[in-house]
Amino acid sequence: MSTATATRVQLRLADDWFEVCEHARLTPGRGLAALLPDGSQAALFLDREGRAYAIDNRDPFTGAAVLSRGLLGSQDGRPFVASPLLKQRFDLETGRCLDDDEVAVTVHPVRIA
Repeated sequence: MSTATATRVQLRLADDWFEVCEHARLTPGRGLAALLPDGSQAALFLDREGRAYAIDNRDPFTGAAVLSRGLLGSQDGRPFVASPLLKQRFDLETGRCLDDDEVAVTVHPVRIA
């Protein structure tokens, strides 16, 4: 019988880490929505190099919780997700909208433990 523990993905919320899911649930290049304790959602991503990112799942242009279903890409070496609705791109490291400097989403610190 194995005593190995599954690797978990955690988000930093306020002053504590919140366990979201097993690392194996993340597929490189695809998003996953996670329900947070306050009822909001985070969109989790794993890039092809194995780096994990987490941003708010709510698209600020439409109000729909859909960013986890967006397409991953990169511009000038910076990873982004494009909203599946209106196609605005959000930098996964800063949350800044690459198509409108006045709009951003919250970025959540993420770790694999």
